[in-house]
Amino acid sequence: MAGDEQPEQVPVRGAFLLPNALTTGALMAGFFAVVSAIESQPVAACIAIVIAGLLDGLDGRVARLTGTQSEFGVQYDSLSDMISFGMAPAVLVFTWTLGSLGEPQTVAAKVGWLGAFFYCACAALRLARFNTQAGVADKRYFQGLASPAAAGTLVAIVWFAVDRDIRPALLAWPLLVITILLGTLMVSRVRYFSFKAGPRGDRVPFAWIFLLLVLLVLLAIDLPAVLLTVGILYVLSGPVITVRGRYLQRARRRRDGDRSA
Repeated sequence: MAGDEQPEQVPVRGAFLLPNALTTGALMAGFFAVVSAIESQPVAACIAIVIAGLLDGLDGRVARLTGTQSEFGVQYDSLSDMISFGMAPAVLVFTWTLGSLGEPQTVAAKVGWLGAFFYCACAALRLARFNTQAGVADKRYFQGLASPAAAGTLVAIVWFAVDRDIRPALLAWPLLVITILLGTLMVSRVRYFSFKAGPRGDRVPFAWIFLLLVLLVLLAIDLPAVLLTVGILYVLSGPVITVRGRYLQRARRRRDGDRSA
C-alpha cells in the first residue's frame, strides 16, 4: 500500500566538516614538509610530518566517535597520506642526503632519486592495497608496514642525525638501503600490530597509561632519540610477530594432525 512505502532515500551531499578538516590539516602539514625539504630545512620538514601523523591518527577516530564516517573521507584520507607519508619523506630524504650520492648524470645520482621514488611508489601501493582490504582485513594487524610508521622512521633518522650534527654524506648509502627496506616492508606481507583493537574495545589496562606517561617524559627529554628508538623497535616487531605467528600456526597444525591420527 501507498502508506507502507518507504520514503525514497536521497543521497547525502557534501562532506562532514570536522574529520575532513583534520585530514586537510594533515595534508597541509605534508605539503609544508615538502616545501621545507626543498628549502633545505630538514628539521621543519620532520616536525611537519610528525604533525601530519598526529592529525592522521585523529581524523579517523573523530569520524568514528561522531558517526561521521564516509567513503569520501576514506578516499580523501588516503590521498592526504600519500602526500604526507609517501611524497614528503621521499623528498626529505632525497634533498637531505640521497641527492648527494654522486655527480649529476652519474649512476650513483640516478640510484639516489630512484631509491626515493621506490619508497614513494611503495607507499602508493601500500595505501591502495589497504583501501581494497579495509573491509576484510584483521583490524588487530596491518599487512605490511603502515606508511605513517615508515615515514616516521625515516623522519626520526634524519632528525636524529641533524640533532647530533652527523654529516648527511656519511649516511647517504646506509640511508638508501634503509629507504628501500622500508618501502619493501610497506608492500610485504609482514604483519604489524595496528593498536586499533585493545583488550576491551576502547578500554586499556592501567599499565598502558603509565607506559604512555613514561614515553611522554622521555620524548620531552630527547625527542629525536626516542622517536628513532620507537621507530626501530616497531619496524623490527613486524618480522618477530610474523615468524611467531607462523610458528604457532605450524604447531597448531601438528597438534590437529596428531589428534586426527
